Amino acid sequence: MHLMENLRSEDDCRLFLENVRWQGTPVCPHCGSISDKHHRLKTQGTFNGLYKCKDCRKRFTVTVGTMFEGSHITLLKWFYAIYVFLSHKKGISSTQLSKDINVTQKTAWFILARIRCNMKECERVLFDGIVQMDETYVGGKNKGRFKNNLGRSIKQKTPVVGVLTGDRVIAMVVPDTTRRTLHTIIYGLIKPGSTIVTDEWPAYNGLSNEYVHETVEHNLRQYVNNAGFHTNGIEGFWSHLKRGLKGIYHFVKPKYLQMYCNEFAYRYTTRKMHDAERFIQFLSRSTVRCRYSDLQLNIM
Repeated sequence: MHLMENLRSEDDCRLFLENVRWQGTPVCPHCGSISDKHHRLKTQGTFNGLYKCKDCRKRFTVTVGTMFEGSHITLLKWFYAIYVFLSHKKGISSTQLSKDINVTQKTAWFILARIRCNMKECERVLFDGIVQMDETYVGGKNKGRFKNNLGRSIKQKTPVVGVLTGDRVIAMVVPDTTRRTLHTIIYGLIKPGSTIVTDEWPAYNGLSNEYVHETVEHNLRQYVNNAGFHTNGIEGFWSHLKRGLKGIYHFVKPKYLQMYCNEFAYRYTTRKMHDAERFIQFLSRSTVRCRYSDLQLNIM
């Protein structure tokens, strides 16, 4: 049965979140006490999810320490937004979401921004094996564009670097695609001894001491080199990212681009999960409370 069909009220959503986060035993977010003896506080004779810790005596609910803390939006609307946002291959616009859950467009945009803030990887695990790496440029206007001799747009666009294996991808907004920048990413994300597959961009040169470096000569219309290596996986991810940005969101400011890259990378990494499984996984790790002022100051 469809997961959202079982979440029809605020109490249903709260109980579901308690089960996902606590597995049946309340956990105090203030002192970390785990006990089924925390005091259940009632309002007018009805329990509304408010607990009082038996150790530190502080009050808490299941939303404290999560992306939902301090939000005036109901969990029912939050859950619908998260489920639809994760299930749709290219996301959903804030305009459409505002109509679906009956909130303003500004509120819907903030809901989606909070979700994106929780799409970062919880643990940074080094890439291993055969790793594809490429860079692309996002945004900009058609007027006045020009390209360098390798076909890269170098005006009015934001550079993004991607690292991909068969089941995982990371996309990072970078200030440039120089050798220093790319090598820093490689040494920080890819395990020594791995095979790195790139195009012919000169900034990748000099990796052969610690990595096996395979090159695909795109300027010669080569898409699979003589050893059978290619960058089709990361190129496909770029296509999906750009189609989503253009078709759903239409325009993204450079200061928010990293959040959108996290969004599409998360969907790629979890693409083999069922919608309900992806939804539950996301709820279990949604611990980043993003404030509107944080987004305005661009400190995420």
